[in-house]
Amino acid sequence: MTEVGTYVYAITREAGGSPPADLTGVGGAPVRTVEHAGLVAYVSTVPLEEFGEEPLRRSLEDLDWIGATARAHHHVVESVAETVPTAPVRLVTVYSSEEQVSDLLARRHDDFVAVLSRVVGRREWGVKAYAARETAPPPAEEEPTGGDGPGTAYLKRRQASLHSREDAWRHTAAQAERVHTTLADVAVASLRQRPQDPELSGRTESMVLNGAYLVDDDRVGEFTAALDALREREIDLELTGPWAPYSFTALDLDTAGPEAPDAP
Repeated sequence: MTEVGTYVYAITREAGGSPPADLTGVGGAPVRTVEHAGLVAYVSTVPLEEFGEEPLRRSLEDLDWIGATARAHHHVVESVAETVPTAPVRLVTVYSSEEQVSDLLARRHDDFVAVLSRVVGRREWGVKAYAARETAPPPAEEEPTGGDGPGTAYLKRRQASLHSREDAWRHTAAQAERVHTTLADVAVASLRQRPQDPELSGRTESMVLNGAYLVDDDRVGEFTAALDALREREIDLELTGPWAPYSFTALDLDTAGPEAPDAP
């Protein structure tokens, strides 16, 4: 008989109701709810031969596996977040039973309530800014040595070019900072995340801002208008969302002892 675990996607308050009847999660498994202490966890069943501690370590090295799991996880979280304030749970959080999930809801009740209260009437928006790679900071250059020969002249021209690139980079960095500061003033909360590598972003330009903003639903128009006013020719601004508030609901669910989740 295959051993199974309980995969957790998101937490809401009890008034959230049941998920859509046809909502499926990781591996196409139907999503159900576990209700306890006034909270609701959205979960599904997963095989421990795939999601147990040891096989999971191997699976997390498979980019295709991670991509498929992340898409299924995201689909459930967004489906729930469309109807009720939601605290997404970290990808691949697996417990050995529904009883452990109920214990989690009881043990971290106040933390979940605080997080859910924070996101009521708000969604997360993402803003990425891109600039041409020519503005990227140049590598350090050695100081020229020697007299005024052809070599020295070349090094001086090279330094002048690098200084020009440094100036362009400082200007671009200042633009990105201005964008973030302006949008943060409209948002309830904000944070700057690590810029993505072009291989992940799919863009040839350098990402100079990767911002996340928690915005009141009734101020979204103000937020997008502020973003449009910031658009300049030197940097390209990309708006995404609204999303479930992944960046503003993070809770460390790891616990010591035998009831710790099977996944990191």
